[in-house]
Amino acid sequence: MKKIYFALGILILILTPIQVVAAPSFVIPTFTITAVSRDSSVTILTSNFPAGDTFTVKMGAYGTLGIGGTVVGTQASGSGGSFTATYSIPASLHGSNRIAIRLQSPTSGYYSYNWFWNNDHPSPAPPAPPPSPGWGWPPAGASTIPSTSIQNVVKDTSVKAKGTNFTTNDSYNVYIGAIGTKGVGGTLVGTQATSGAGTFTETYTIPAALHGSEKLAIRWQSPSSGFYAYDWFVNDPAAAPSPPSPPSGPGTIPTFTITAVDEDNSVIIKGINFTTNDTYTVMMGNYGTLGVGGVVAGSQSTGSSGSFTGTYTIPASLHGKDRIAIRLESDTTPYYSYNWFWNNDHP
Repeated sequence: MKKIYFALGILILILTPIQVVAAPSFVIPTFTITAVSRDSSVTILTSNFPAGDTFTVKMGAYGTLGIGGTVVGTQASGSGGSFTATYSIPASLHGSNRIAIRLQSPTSGYYSYNWFWNNDHPSPAPPAPPPSPGWGWPPAGASTIPSTSIQNVVKDTSVKAKGTNFTTNDSYNVYIGAIGTKGVGGTLVGTQATSGAGTFTETYTIPAALHGSEKLAIRWQSPSSGFYAYDWFVNDPAAAPSPPSPPSGPGTIPTFTITAVDEDNSVIIKGINFTTNDTYTVMMGNYGTLGVGGVVAGSQSTGSSGSFTGTYTIPASLHGKDRIAIRLESDTTPYYSYNWFWNNDHP
């Protein structure tokens, strides 16, 4: 199945009697890469950044969106809008083929991310793609998104999968792991060569250590081109219930609102348009993190309607925080949603 990501950040302001907050205008900060000095520095040009803010600048491995990357500096936005800035590439990323870069404000929550080739730029026109077995080139340009579908499963024995739109004449490591891991850190079960059309159909052995698992994740990742794809499957199709599905088609966007808060104790939310008959892990963390890497605060079943009301305990490590991020992430599908709340009694 093709992996589709949806994210919706909804800012909810819970007002105390002495607060008066004007509704902010909707801002989407973006930036482009204007120059690169290999293993040395990168220069960016921003657009539509909020004024009077300060952003932490991070760089990390390609594919991470810069989350958890190395801090390379801070950036004041000044009067906002457009500005040019240059940052040093950290030594830990020297030699990387591609690098992710992220600017995120620890106070306002605004962020923007991009990636760049770690080659001198501007530079002469790039050379033609190398012949096979070079590191693979997209069959449909730089916007290529590898897609997979599960064709057949034999319980505790094998899984058959079909890949399309992969980089051509490339080689991918194939991993199988626990559900929810997206295959990251899983057991290597083989390598997969792609054809000149970027397609394949192959059967892989399920590792003995994962026998008896209800559901498993499978991942294809090219160590040379950086492209990857992941999927999941039920290890016992005969006993499998109907899989979770969007209640209104592939355009589904799960959202939730904060309905009540008991300071340092609990928060109540109302969710709508979630994938049906699914289970979501509930996480809470520091404001500005979007809940990524937060403390697990419970799980939430969505039922047949995709709508629910849930109450979750605020973790002790977040007591005393003025604002808290909360995130719901599906254990079986790529759907997720996040929000934040003031840690004050409400209503």
